[in-house]
Amino acid sequence: MAVQLDPQLLDILACPSDDHAALRPGTPDDPDADALTCTSCGRQYPVTDGIPVLLLDEATRPESQTANE
Repeated sequence: MAVQLDPQLLDILACPSDDHAALRPGTPDDPDADALTCTSCGRQYPVTDGIPVLLLDEATRPESQTANE
């Protein structure tokens, strides 16, 4: 199921990492995933019960970045 967030809220949400880039619904592999993806670093933040969990510890890094670290 796709993320259902108020468009105004989605406009102001940003990645909590240092770049503070905008977030987009879904993931690159699954646009209907219950997650938000950073447009800069690619971290994926889960959306649980309609609430975005914007904690770096809860984020999933893209596979390409994980392999390099």
